Amino acid sequence: MGKINEEAKRRYFERIKEYKGTIDQILKREASLLQVIRKESTDNESRRLTLAEENMNMVSYLVLMNALSVTLLGVRNEAFLNDARKGCYKSIIYLEEAVTPLIDVPFSDYEEHLQRLASFDDASRYRLVRKLGLAIQSVVDDFGDNSKWKWSFVELGGRYAIVTKNLLNLKTLVAGMDPRVPGYEERTAHLTLVKRLLQQAADGYRQKYELSTLRIDDFKLAISYLSALRRVHMVLSEAEDADSLRKKVEVWRAKMETDLRKREQGAREDKSNPQPKR
Repeated sequence: MGKINEEAKRRYFERIKEYKGTIDQILKREASLLQVIRKESTDNESRRLTLAEENMNMVSYLVLMNALSVTLLGVRNEAFLNDARKGCYKSIIYLEEAVTPLIDVPFSDYEEHLQRLASFDDASRYRLVRKLGLAIQSVVDDFGDNSKWKWSFVELGGRYAIVTKNLLNLKTLVAGMDPRVPGYEERTAHLTLVKRLLQQAADGYRQKYELSTLRIDDFKLAISYLSALRRVHMVLSEAEDADSLRKKVEVWRAKMETDLRKREQGAREDKSNPQPKR
């Protein structure tokens, strides 16, 4: 790559100056709201949703500044992309604090958190999770297929799937599937998104296990995401889908246990047949 000329640099920094100022303002608002959360004991779930969205906004500016770097300078700005990646994680963390990071549990285990968000309607919840998904996907796309963060993004996608699920009120969902009930379209779209994300998370962790880590913990997480998806189908009385997932979970669990036994056997054999010292 040739040397970047000074005029291109000047134009670039002039273009991003306003965006950097906006990011500084977002960070100041975040710090101020965190102080309020530390002092107050009520309404903190909704404040955390605000913090999550503020970080999504920040991610969009960071992605834009990277795009300008590519266009005007011909280089990707790794620093901006890394900050954008961290911003996605911060959004996830704030949402986890609001609605819990619980994966395969009964709705009653986190229902209390959603009750505190009763004023946050279904359309607003769906808009929020869609915005987070777009932020994450833009960062993944800008890093590219061969990024060192490839498997880290599997974790990010899994955590995104869970907060998306945990923002959906499964207790009122069935009654809310009537097209005459306000918010029907957003609820239906939110539910469709939850199902797709849980399946993607399960497949992603299975691939991570098979192609990268061989860690049993990753396989266990893959199974947990499948089980969480099965719970959703059960809540909706989608018996055929729930039974299909039950069988798939059994197959995956059997594979995991077989792999674990093979490793334990291999470890015992290595221990009983140590290699001679050279």
